[in-house]
Amino acid sequence: MTTNKERGDAALDKLNSELKARERKQKRRPAAIAGASAVALLAIAGGITFVATRDGNEATTAQDSSTAASTSADNSQYEPIALKRNQPLPETVTCTYEKSGEDANGATVPPSENVAATGTTTVTLKTNQGEIPMELDRSVSPCTVNAIEHLAKEGYYNNTNCHRITTEGIYVLQCGDPTGTGSGGPGFSFANEYPTDETPQEQLSSPRLYERGTIAMANSGPDTNGSQFFLNYQDSPLPPAYTYFGTITEEGLKTLDGIADKGVSGGASDGQPAEQVIIETAEVA
Repeated sequence: MTTNKERGDAALDKLNSELKARERKQKRRPAAIAGASAVALLAIAGGITFVATRDGNEATTAQDSSTAASTSADNSQYEPIALKRNQPLPETVTCTYEKSGEDANGATVPPSENVAATGTTTVTLKTNQGEIPMELDRSVSPCTVNAIEHLAKEGYYNNTNCHRITTEGIYVLQCGDPTGTGSGGPGFSFANEYPTDETPQEQLSSPRLYERGTIAMANSGPDTNGSQFFLNYQDSPLPPAYTYFGTITEEGLKTLDGIADKGVSGGASDGQPAEQVIIETAEVA
């Protein structure tokens, strides 16, 4: 019996083959038609850039780098995600954290009542490659910030690897899995927040721009957020189905640039960083 992860991988391989076949066909068309096809393919790629895979109760995300690379285009055509909500939240909110499989590093479920929805908090990832200070914004995604802050205070992220970096199509460093496999989680999950909850359903598959310096949650489908997040070191076109919850400081971006300059292990465009990135501690200011 195949696992959900194996089925997800098979679906991804099939989609990649189909997209490559379309691309070959597109190249045989007149230039004007080919240009229109490229835009259509880009929209498809944007909708599947992070493809859900799931093994048991542990969630992760995976990107088809070859598809993203073959359908890349000028990012100026995409509207950046605004860093503020259209409609402010109340000062406090109630969050729902559902039990979801086994925790990977002794995590406990965050408090869920009277969660602050104003102000910011700073979490600094102190890595072997340098510090990455992050300013997390409670006013856009309070339940997400509450969870990340809670996990950081518990030491959940300490001595963990950032297991994945991408260098084509989208440009992210993905962290937050203590197992280092991309399939570990904290034993709970929670719903998407901003911008998903302010985006009409029919627009959720249309790419938007997660700009350089933004932070968002990785997921394995709607409302499956856990502990994994990705740091955008360049602008990345993605559907607005990934919860934005903060920004990286200039100091942090310098550290990220250094990591990205070293590339992916084995010279690939998607995989483990060429030089291991270890979060030694995650400290809440």
